Amino acid sequence: MKFSQSIIAVSTAVGIVTAAPLTERQAPAITDADILNYALTLEHLEDKFYREGLANFTQAQFAAAGYDATFYANIMRVSSDETAHVDFLTTALTAAGATPVAECTYAFGITDVDMFVATASVLEGVGVSAYLGAAADILSKDYLTAAGSILTVEARHSSYLRSSIKESPFAQPFDTPLTIDEVYTIAAAFITSCPASNPKLPVKAFPALTLDPSTPMPIKSGSVVTLLTPGYTLQPASGVATIYAAFISVTGPTFVAATPVSGGFSVTIPKGFYGQSYSVLTSCNETVTDDTTAAGPALIEVRQFPQYR
Repeated sequence: MKFSQSIIAVSTAVGIVTAAPLTERQAPAITDADILNYALTLEHLEDKFYREGLANFTQAQFAAAGYDATFYANIMRVSSDETAHVDFLTTALTAAGATPVAECTYAFGITDVDMFVATASVLEGVGVSAYLGAAADILSKDYLTAAGSILTVEARHSSYLRSSIKESPFAQPFDTPLTIDEVYTIAAAFITSCPASNPKLPVKAFPALTLDPSTPMPIKSGSVVTLLTPGYTLQPASGVATIYAAFISVTGPTFVAATPVSGGFSVTIPKGFYGQSYSVLTSCNETVTDDTTAAGPALIEVRQFPQYR
């Protein structure tokens, strides 16, 4: 499978949410323990993803797919890092008197080495956006430092993996922060069930939004793509004539009109977005919050140049 096809397959998979949302956010505000358990939920997912992938694919299969012994060794190190993150967060929560969430059951849908590496790249990018988005909600300086130390390692993982699939390792000057609910929407696509004993997290999953798998690659600024709403039809709110696609960035969202088409909406990729980008659907063109988001985020890999290196 070519890398571009792998990326589309992964983008499609993460848009199909199979897990039911957990409890919606209620007062009081989210706590540091909630945030650490949210981070632990993601680390469990990544940890299991790498352990399962390395169990399913041998070093010889990696070599046959074009990945040398150094890459294989580095993937083993990434897997070890994710296990260390799980152990660290579990210990921190236990020491704070909180109950850490346990590993869930997952369905990754990985069929070959190329798809494994492409999915790893996506997950590491989401991990960076998750820690970046959650940082503002962490009250404890100690926890903030700990989360920051994990964030920087996730960013190194992401850069290495992006380079390995011939995508720019640093496509933009700023990474994209995602809200807890936006990240959970992406993670939920891989979660089939969780232990009933796990603490209920104050998160919810938005309706699925996925890039049309028939989209020609590469996608660049100005490309017209279709974002699918699988299993449901999104209608504008009462009194609202237009649905927008909001492309998320640290400097604020960029809104483009979303034109209804069969199965979803047609949108034009705006200027200034490169690399692993995220778009949500909303009836508001002024701000993006969990209250205004109608669906998504969808993952879209946007190329700045026709081909990286």
